[in-house]
Amino acid sequence: MRAAFAACGFVFFGNKSKRAKKAFCVKSGKNIKQNGEMASMSEKTIISIGGGELRERTTLKIDEYIANLAKLRAGEKRANALFIPTASHDFMPYYNTFHKVYTGVFDIKTDVALCAYREIDPVKMKEKFDKADMIYVGGGDTVYMMQRWKETGLLPLIADAYERGVILCGLSAGAICWFSDIYTDSAASGNGDKYSMYSGLGWIKGKISPHYGARMVDFDKILCYNNYCAYGLEDDSAIVIRNGSVAGALTSGGTAWKIVSENGALKKTAVTLLK
Repeated sequence: MRAAFAACGFVFFGNKSKRAKKAFCVKSGKNIKQNGEMASMSEKTIISIGGGELRERTTLKIDEYIANLAKLRAGEKRANALFIPTASHDFMPYYNTFHKVYTGVFDIKTDVALCAYREIDPVKMKEKFDKADMIYVGGGDTVYMMQRWKETGLLPLIADAYERGVILCGLSAGAICWFSDIYTDSAASGNGDKYSMYSGLGWIKGKISPHYGARMVDFDKILCYNNYCAYGLEDDSAIVIRNGSVAGALTSGGTAWKIVSENGALKKTAVTLLK
């Protein structure tokens, strides 16, 4: 499959990925096996979901993978998930939906970390983070979210959890904030609905776009004449990042693309699904 516009060439590799098989997991000493992939319990893990509807459960296969990973980290105790809805300005119906999925479907205990309209209580908030086996960051305004994390002191708590091996995951804003450069819109920046490149937290090197199916043309134009490595995540797709490197992809129907720009040409490869 090939496509081109202006002077920029595009080369695509790989067909649309088939729906991922049901996740399975077994415990083995200090390691875990998730979808056939071995991972240390102390590994730093980020799972970035390109988009989808949690309420309509379009990402359920990906959520199942995350839930299984959290349960393995928890061991004999019930797994705990901490939901961070800062990007949606602490929209509580979003948390209620998360609770219905992760508690109702996967039997994981959930809590929420609120900081959009209040200062945090450092002691109580630290207790929430200390209990968490996984942290799920919801979608919304990415730039506002990162600013608010820095203003309230939530960011150091997230960073500490990541270093301790707590699983970080998120959708849209919660998927891209970890990267060096992110393609998003932001009311907080004054650009309204206009999509632009912004600086992310920089924990993961590279550029990234969520909702890639809808943003492909514009994001590809940005990459075209620069020698970049980037990721385009379609809705209902995800990448699993271990210790700073992409280990593979997950799907609930969408495809995660690795995009390499060289001398005006883009090479796109579907990220290999974790088996």
